[in-house]
Amino acid sequence: MAEEDSADKLRVIIVSDGTGETASSVAQAALTQFTDKEVFFVRHKNIRSKEQIDAILTEASIHNDLVVYTVVSNELREFASELSKIKKIKSVDLMGPILNSFAQAFGKNPSFQPGLLHAVNKKYFEKVDAIEFTLNNDDGRNVESMNEADVVLVGVSRTSKTPLSIYLSLHGLKVVNIPLVYGTEVPPALFQIDQRKIFGLTIEADALREIRKNRLTRLGAHKHDGDYADMGNVVKEIEWANNLFKENKRWPIHNVTNKALEEVAAEILKLVNMRKNNQFKQSKYNE
Repeated sequence: MAEEDSADKLRVIIVSDGTGETASSVAQAALTQFTDKEVFFVRHKNIRSKEQIDAILTEASIHNDLVVYTVVSNELREFASELSKIKKIKSVDLMGPILNSFAQAFGKNPSFQPGLLHAVNKKYFEKVDAIEFTLNNDDGRNVESMNEADVVLVGVSRTSKTPLSIYLSLHGLKVVNIPLVYGTEVPPALFQIDQRKIFGLTIEADALREIRKNRLTRLGAHKHDGDYADMGNVVKEIEWANNLFKENKRWPIHNVTNKALEEVAAEILKLVNMRKNNQFKQSKYNE
């Protein structure tokens, strides 16, 4: 009875030069075919040396464990394979065969840099966070979280703040957009954050009036409903916003008239990246 119990239990040792997520996921997928078995996982992450592998496999041999490893280094994979044979350990190399297949298909060797998948995944989740943050801070909502933004867009209505915000968030930037409403106080929080994050959006009066008229038409409103598309009011709003921008000289101003979304975004991204590089150089200089 004891032999039968031990056959139903297994300890799986995950060995990885990254986080071990890949090996764990593959092993878990395989285990769905053995639902009556009891399995315990032990994960060893960021493995970089033969000494580490030797210690892990020596312990695995004592307990008759199954070793599953994802290591990109040829030298470490070969060492793990040879040691498994010597110590009679059940082991599976998940990375070696597929790396070799891709190398043959592409006619070139892989980079052999460990941990790259984790870096890719991290970047992906940072982008998801940026999109979620941007949607939650659209059109002046949640101004209390403005300090967490990478970019703050300000401009009068219909200056492409929302679509531009979403586009920038797809590049991993957390964006807040603040509508400037003539006759209404600008949120005080705007002047309490790093002013280099703020970008002013302006537009020519004729273009803005046409955009607003088209919007009213789509909404089923009459041409003379309100002052939204009135030329005099449009000019007044733009002049007021432009004066605000001039008073705050650290805010770059971007004229969106007849410009593609990608073009304006590229200008903003260029400035953001330049500032990040300058900050990085400055921090290195101060070390």
